Amino acid sequence: MKRTVSVLFMFAGILFAICLLMANILATKIILIGPWAAPAGVLIFPIAYIINDVIVEVWGYKKARLIIWSGFAVNILAVLFFSLAILVPAAPFWKNQEAFSTILGSTPRIILASLMAYLIGSFLNAFVMSRVKVLMKGRDFSVRAILSTLVGETADSMIFISIAFAGLLPVNILMGMVLTQACIKTVYEILVLPFTIIVVNWVKKVEGIDSFDESVSYNPFLIKQI
Repeated sequence: MKRTVSVLFMFAGILFAICLLMANILATKIILIGPWAAPAGVLIFPIAYIINDVIVEVWGYKKARLIIWSGFAVNILAVLFFSLAILVPAAPFWKNQEAFSTILGSTPRIILASLMAYLIGSFLNAFVMSRVKVLMKGRDFSVRAILSTLVGETADSMIFISIAFAGLLPVNILMGMVLTQACIKTVYEILVLPFTIIVVNWVKKVEGIDSFDESVSYNPFLIKQI
């Protein structure tokens, strides 16, 4: 059986991977959003969850599973090549090695935290989006988009911050960081929701598809089942 993917699906997957990669690089800078401190990655990382929502809504959980693992592979490759570039000796006249290492280098603990948080958060987001669509018989996209983001982003923030900073910061500070990031990312989703709805409706019309995962396996490791 020949397997094909549409140009729009391929574009969504590429954009998803780009957002993940950029978010990890931007996360090395801490910004203030009102009185709250957060990694600059929050400016773009929620877009990855929005794309995840669009993929599940239009093409279904199986396609989302493929894209999530593809994004994971892109992150692994980025970490490996960033590390290699840092290890290779710099030219004698180039004086930016320290800054380069600071921006693109990460400790093993941070890398582990980022990858685990991404996988679990993304799969939870896709699962909630898929199941609620079936339960609601395709109605109220806004409700499931916000609910899936809240679940996925909360899990992502909790896992990342717990693994990355446990033992380094007081528990109340850690919980505050989790709640702050989850709230910022969910509010982001709500603010761009009108645009997301327009995109979803347009893609459904162009693709001529509106998937319902009534008999799909939610096993995240069934990558071949697309």
